[in-house]
Amino acid sequence: MSSPTIAATSLSFEYPDGTVALSEVDIHIHPGERVALLGPNGAGKTTLILHMNGIHLPQSGQVKVSGLELKRENVLEIRRRVGIVFQDPDDQLFMPTVRQDVAFGPQNLGLEGPALEARIEEAMAAVGVEDLAGRAPNHLSFGQKRRVAIAGVLAMRPEILILDEPTSNLDPASRRELSDTLRGLAITQLIVTHDLPYALELCPRSIVLDDGRVVADGVTRYLLSDGALMKEHRLELPVGFNPRLFSG
Repeated sequence: MSSPTIAATSLSFEYPDGTVALSEVDIHIHPGERVALLGPNGAGKTTLILHMNGIHLPQSGQVKVSGLELKRENVLEIRRRVGIVFQDPDDQLFMPTVRQDVAFGPQNLGLEGPALEARIEEAMAAVGVEDLAGRAPNHLSFGQKRRVAIAGVLAMRPEILILDEPTSNLDPASRRELSDTLRGLAITQLIVTHDLPYALELCPRSIVLDDGRVVADGVTRYLLSDGALMKEHRLELPVGFNPRLFSG
């Protein structure tokens, strides 16, 4: 198997109030994988992804991105390699137009002229928002905002894309459009979600985190079919949904 794009080894983290958010976490995600990160509220999922691009630094253990260790002197390069799309796209969209929002990251890397224009067009085309280029982000639907936020991250050409609850507040059509978009991206993806059918639809593999520890890592269909695992870690599928019968 190829070397991991991102890996955490014995990663632990405690907040100043004494809350242990992560305890001896070991995970590995390889190039081209699309992996779901599952778990109940308070499991440590957000703390974990904030370690993956240097918003948090390890208190003990280690995080590596394509072999580069996460430490203070490497934070800027790590953030270039790992793009996070947060749950609320309004947290990431702040420029007057969509085009300016997508351009913001590459411009801060020093790109300009034809190189910048090519990067903007490439990112917008990847998520199908070319027709929104001149629109104000605050006038877009929630689903459109989500795709623009993804375009802004893709414009940085990261090696891994992390999405935090990407289906929250989406109607069924927007949910399907986002699914089509994510399937079309040739990039490693980690999808943090409570939407278990969506995880099954998109992610062949899932990691379950609870109480700051990895409690399961395997084929999504098998994990969601494990009634004891689901009950113990407060994971619930919609009534009548049987992952064994899923044909996606």
